[in-house]
Amino acid sequence: MKGTSRLDSIRIQGNGPLKGAIRVSGAKNAALPLMIASLLTDEPLVLENTPDLADIRLLCEILAQHGVTATRDGASLTLTAARITNTLAPYDLVRKMRASFLVAGGLLARCRTARVSLPGGCAIGTRPVDMHLEGFRALGAEIDLRDGYVDLRAPAGLVGAEVTFPFASVGATENIMLAAALAKGETVIRNAAREPEIMDLADCLSAMGATIEGAGESSIHIQGAERLTGATHSVIPDRIETGTYAMAVGIAGGELLLERARGDLIAGVIPILRDVGVLVREVPEGLTVTRENGRPLSIDVMTEPFPGFPTDLQAQFMAMMATAKGVSRITETIFENRFMHVPELMRMGADIHVEGQTATITGVPKLKGAPVMATDLRASVSLVLAGLGADGETLVNRVYHLDRGFERIEDKLGRVGAIIERVHEPK
Repeated sequence: MKGTSRLDSIRIQGNGPLKGAIRVSGAKNAALPLMIASLLTDEPLVLENTPDLADIRLLCEILAQHGVTATRDGASLTLTAARITNTLAPYDLVRKMRASFLVAGGLLARCRTARVSLPGGCAIGTRPVDMHLEGFRALGAEIDLRDGYVDLRAPAGLVGAEVTFPFASVGATENIMLAAALAKGETVIRNAAREPEIMDLADCLSAMGATIEGAGESSIHIQGAERLTGATHSVIPDRIETGTYAMAVGIAGGELLLERARGDLIAGVIPILRDVGVLVREVPEGLTVTRENGRPLSIDVMTEPFPGFPTDLQAQFMAMMATAKGVSRITETIFENRFMHVPELMRMGADIHVEGQTATITGVPKLKGAPVMATDLRASVSLVLAGLGADGETLVNRVYHLDRGFERIEDKLGRVGAIIERVHEPK
């Protein structure tokens, strides 16, 4: 993907059904912790099916300042941390992407020391790192917080222990998994996150020499290795991209083949799509998605940790419900402040009322194109989807959010019949 400007926009002309095939990219949320796993070995880690996204490129920059070299050949990314040259992760890099805080687990495990900036808040909530730090402490790390940084030390190395989280956190589970992979003895993570990205990380760490059981369940057992080796691992397909394009069919109509998509990764979404009139079927090439009987039907959903309805599809689902028959309610239980796309959808004619963490959507027959502003990654793609089914032209501004998580979205949608283009800022 070429570099994009913060001032680029996406222009969409609503024009009816989509038809054709879209190849689903590798999952960004899986690729990021997998990339950080490269810190755990001095041998090359080859990650196949890695998406070319702004966040992936940024993490390559962050890892480079620790001494990791990265080379890309198509969708294959090779990361080599032959020698860690720096254990400081500075604020000016960590603040740009919360996932980069995961370098704490990798650096601490391999180098027995790390100094990592606290990531701070973000547009969709604070998401503190307390659980990460308590987990490191349980593994024997000494922790000192000062001047906005976390100093982590384990002079004699980390030692396996039982880590119990007060609630399931994907990031905290990943960070402790990374740290435990080189800890002495067994680590047990209780109330672990169960997302597919956790299972993908476990598969990769296992290929590198760790012994991991229970990934995808609430308790994960990790037997640390004395050293880890390089490996070749293929990143799972992106379940959020899969769900997003399925909902694009719900909004615009038509039929899509989502190549490489896996039904098990969106098992909690498929029945809800079926109930609103969007049918998802497994075929050898991936998944086919079709919309039945015109406008979707309304339904109530609540975001939940996997295998429930994912928070990262909430905004897209709201865009679909904006033109559904009837009244639907969406309750957001994962992140606060994750309804910032509501005012922008309302600019397009959506009828939405928010009270606390629940949005009530009264479907209208058709949205109207308008200039709108993206506030975060998932909000931005919800506005693109809304534009697909709207009358007239929609201009989505600040699409640098979109480029963080969706690979070549204008190309993929353009190939299946959408009238969509990127508008570059004037030079």
